[in-house]
Amino acid sequence: MKISIAIFLVLAVVLAGGSSLASAQDAQVAIPLKSVPTFSTASIARQGHFYVGGKWVGAPGKEYMRGAMYVEVWVPKQIRYKYPIVVVQAGGGQTNVSMLQTPDGRPGWAYDFVNRGYTVYMLDLPARGRSAYVPGFDGEMTPPRTGSLMEEVWSSGRPPQTPQSTWPQYTKHTQWPGDGPNKGKMGDPIFDYYAKTDTQTPMGADLEKVAADDIEQLLDLIGQPVVLLLHSGVAPSGWNAADARPKLVRAIVAAEPVSPPIEEAERGRSGAGRAWGVTNLPVKYDPPISDPSELHPVRQDKADGPGLIPCWVQSEPAHKLVNLKDIPVLNVSGEASYHRPYAHCTAKWLNQAGVKTTYVNLEDVGLTGNGHQMMSEKNSAGIAKFFMDWLEKNVH
Repeated sequence: MKISIAIFLVLAVVLAGGSSLASAQDAQVAIPLKSVPTFSTASIARQGHFYVGGKWVGAPGKEYMRGAMYVEVWVPKQIRYKYPIVVVQAGGGQTNVSMLQTPDGRPGWAYDFVNRGYTVYMLDLPARGRSAYVPGFDGEMTPPRTGSLMEEVWSSGRPPQTPQSTWPQYTKHTQWPGDGPNKGKMGDPIFDYYAKTDTQTPMGADLEKVAADDIEQLLDLIGQPVVLLLHSGVAPSGWNAADARPKLVRAIVAAEPVSPPIEEAERGRSGAGRAWGVTNLPVKYDPPISDPSELHPVRQDKADGPGLIPCWVQSEPAHKLVNLKDIPVLNVSGEASYHRPYAHCTAKWLNQAGVKTTYVNLEDVGLTGNGHQMMSEKNSAGIAKFFMDWLEKNVH
């Protein structure tokens, strides 16, 4: 018996030591690497991850689930504002990663909003990011931007390479993160990290409609009015969703949504733009129209100021965007962005169409030197604060 007790005690000590070692190893594994930025989630009460939309497509026996949209939601511990933020964002090949963290390791806009007390919904639109791309249905897939093009349009690490692609404001860009002679260029760690977040872009002709349908389904699921935050090339789907669900959209913050109306103008390009004004798809005007040509758009005789292009506007009397008329809009532009020459044209179109739109050049409110990817830049938190301050004053 004495021998058995002794053996038992030895085993107990060994097991306890092994358990302690395992616990120590677990604790060690749980400690984040020092070089990996992590952020406090103290303000977040709950998180959700889910999909909306999607349907089966394809021949019998070869069906694919196409058009589903990934959604991530953060709910603050103290909800201070009754209207959630729904982010419709993607500049080129960007996903909602841009909302989570800046390339120099600071918390992104999602944290700014949730820490202030907003519930935040973030989307990967169909065929982007965590939303499946289906070959044969979602169109050609263009690769991520080249490093040289990202240097040109995102960071101003190099000047525009051709006279037709330049814009007068590009030399004012000061907010791209980083320091040193290689700032904003390939080889700089911050620039290279940002380049890793850039993804391929689907070119399916119907994806704007698919995305709009998914956003509408999300708004129905939320079941209460929201604030839409629209940015860059996917913004038309947000305008369409607001037109289809005006009672579920309380306000719109338009941070350089793709523009201008009617004719393309990005970096010297020309050709068809958003034929219905802010979208490529039908929206409701009064008097009603069945074809966008009935808007009788005309180009301004001269631009509204130096460094700007003449905008397309409706011939008077203008048709009104009746479903958007009760939704206040904040439309902003960065001082150095390649959108700056024409960004104001969106606000001009909306105001003429009866949509109360406040247009702000960010430098006029002390936020100088920004490019198009403003949520990734040094003063990103200040821009988010400006948005929230505007909402607090104008949305009740």
